[in-house]
Amino acid sequence: MSSYDCARVFKAYDVRGIYPDIFNETFARDFGHAFAQYLGAGKVALGHDMRLSSPAIARAFAEGATGAGADVVHLGQIGTDMYYFAVARYGYDGGAMVTASHNPKEYNGIKCVREKSIPISGDSGLPEIRQLLETKALRPGPRKGTVEHKDCMEEFLAHALSFIDPKVIKPLKVVMDAGNGMGGYMAQRLFAGLPLETVTINFEPDGSFPNHEPNPMLPENRTELTERVVSEKADLGIAWDGDADRCFFVDGDGEFIEGYYISAFLAESALKKRPGAKIIFDPRVIWANLDVACKYGGIPLINKSGHSFIKARMREENALFAGESSAHYYFRDNYYADSGMIPALIVLELLSESGKTLKELLAPYQNRYCISGELNFSIGGAREMTPCEQEKIRQLIAEVESRYQNGEIDRLDGISIAFGQWRFNLRSSNTEPLVRLNVEARSRDLLEEKTEELTRLIRSFA
Repeated sequence: MSSYDCARVFKAYDVRGIYPDIFNETFARDFGHAFAQYLGAGKVALGHDMRLSSPAIARAFAEGATGAGADVVHLGQIGTDMYYFAVARYGYDGGAMVTASHNPKEYNGIKCVREKSIPISGDSGLPEIRQLLETKALRPGPRKGTVEHKDCMEEFLAHALSFIDPKVIKPLKVVMDAGNGMGGYMAQRLFAGLPLETVTINFEPDGSFPNHEPNPMLPENRTELTERVVSEKADLGIAWDGDADRCFFVDGDGEFIEGYYISAFLAESALKKRPGAKIIFDPRVIWANLDVACKYGGIPLINKSGHSFIKARMREENALFAGESSAHYYFRDNYYADSGMIPALIVLELLSESGKTLKELLAPYQNRYCISGELNFSIGGAREMTPCEQEKIRQLIAEVESRYQNGEIDRLDGISIAFGQWRFNLRSSNTEPLVRLNVEARSRDLLEEKTEELTRLIRSFA
């Protein structure tokens, strides 16, 4: 009997769970075999982050994949955006990245892609792999695959730097917090050749996360960064999540910048260079992105949140850029993939070229578009998403919808309900047992009123 439960491990975008109780080497070995068998892969890439269990999980995955006949190219300890780059650049048949992203230290998981770094997700690929495991349909490959090691760091750095003109970067003072994740490993090399004065925090990869969880979305995890930006009189601060496929910004006053504003800022920059291009964003908060597209001649497309859904739509539309309010930023010239390093470089370039502060550059967005930021609510207090929690969240969303039936309702991703001067989105997390609320309004007073109103309703249900 296998020591794992597929129902608890397979998620919308990846496989993930608490190590070793739910997610472990036994699962990783079988999953690696099923993954390679499903793809009929000849050669796949493999990387892992700094979590304490990641090297063992990666070894187990490689054992399974080679048992199915695939050759494994082990990229070592890397960031997720390096892994996406390697699979697409070197023409591998697929790849796996051992990481649990921003989750607490007891978690681990695997993000996997097919050729060209096209995501394998709950919509395409993961159900078929799960069926192979549940029906015990794994079969030995025609040969035992091999494992070779490859360092893609230098080529990745050159690729990331190709998005800017390094010569225009000015000697800005930047505080960087990697949260003991993979951001420090890449950033110390990426920014070494730029004329920056850097103050680094928690740059040593350490899967025990001795300072704070690698999730800058939570205010308590960015306190050190915001305080250092102020005390160092820095121009800005940058933080990354655990696997460094997302980056977050703090302005020179130590104020955290919501990903929504950065998404609109990056979309504006992209459209100034290529008017008429398509940009994609998620339905959580939308007004700034719609107005940017209208002002700069772009074609705005709203898409369900989640990297697999965004990337599929980008390829379908040949979109230039996509941004999520969760701080995932995607670029067509980055193989339609998200990156935590490329947006940081672009923001530094825009600051250098403008001669303005980040606060000044973002003021047109922050003054006009009032948002709550993403508010998360636990339903039932469970540590993982179960069918029971899913049903509770479904009932909650249905109840909220019934209370606001006089608004314009959209069900693309959870529910989005719009009124003349305000709107909100309420959706279930795809990775955690949480319901997520985002509110935007035309005034700060109205925003606070409606956010408090919805918060009371949600908490009364929970």
